[in-house]
Amino acid sequence: MREPARKRQARIAALVEARGSARITDLADELAVSVVTVRRDVEDLAQRGEVRRGHGVARSLRPMAQESTATGDTIGMVVPERNTYLTEAVQAAREAAEKAGLRLALHIAADERGTERAVRQALDAGARGLLLSPRWRTEAEERADHAWLGALELPVVLVERRPHRGSAIYGLDCVRSDHAHGVQLALEHLTSLGHRRIVLAARDDSPTARVIRSEFAAQTAARGIREGCPVMLSSRTAGPDPRPREAGAADLADAVRRAGATAALIHGDMDALVLVQRLREAGVEVPRDCSVVAYNDVVADMGQIALTAVAPPKGEVGQAALELLTRQLERTRTGRWAGAARHLELLPELVVRDSTAPLL
Repeated sequence: MREPARKRQARIAALVEARGSARITDLADELAVSVVTVRRDVEDLAQRGEVRRGHGVARSLRPMAQESTATGDTIGMVVPERNTYLTEAVQAAREAAEKAGLRLALHIAADERGTERAVRQALDAGARGLLLSPRWRTEAEERADHAWLGALELPVVLVERRPHRGSAIYGLDCVRSDHAHGVQLALEHLTSLGHRRIVLAARDDSPTARVIRSEFAAQTAARGIREGCPVMLSSRTAGPDPRPREAGAADLADAVRRAGATAALIHGDMDALVLVQRLREAGVEVPRDCSVVAYNDVVADMGQIALTAVAPPKGEVGQAALELLTRQLERTRTGRWAGAARHLELLPELVVRDSTAPLL
């Protein structure tokens, strides 16, 4: 005789409470019913506030810190070391993961081969899926990672990275900020204030940095001002080779004077704060003598002068990446097609503060 639904649900609630969490498939096996039936029962229990639903798992209402992570509901997120730009994206991904009943484990890539090692560590720890933001100081480093990335047999989403068309990893889901639009926002703002000679002081050690540099060259050329818009490294250690260069490699005041520049776009925030301080020490006042736009908007408002900044939607990038990953996890769990791979680009905004002014 078939067991009444209420009685079966009471048994499920008791099992989940005793264990802290239980897989839907395991419960179906123990109760000798279909996965669909258990999933429906767990939904009913969750609506009545007796359990919490995760992806393929039912959890007790005990605090999450006391729950076992042995159910395999952990995802890994790999980011480069000392990358403050991704902090907001990581936090947003973590919050979205918790709402989905998942635990996000952070892994740090410390050097050019660190991404692969960090991924192996995440896999050894039982990660069901991965959010990846590889270091990729150079395009050669990126190409070197294509083979093993393309061979991964679990859900993967690239964060603030977009694979080149035709590459072995072009079919991976990815989400990034539209940094070409970010450069456009900065240039539109500065040129609307009358500036035509603009220095780009930028990093050159990541895919984001390379987009900013190439777009600056293309967009200043399209505006007919490229001749007066030189490019320099934003710090002595901002290039593909992290070893410090000569002191003059990040002399923004000298670059401004040589170019007759009246404005600067600086990637990223920490470098911008340092270079603005050096401008002032060299007698170049911001914004009177040189307007400045920072790129990233992590700490741009925390200097002596609050910097106008391009603000990529960092938190939304992390949230969108987690949503793409859970979409893949659901496909893995149910076997249903989740749709075509997706490449998402989210638009940055420009936050105008005290470091930009009309050209006098």
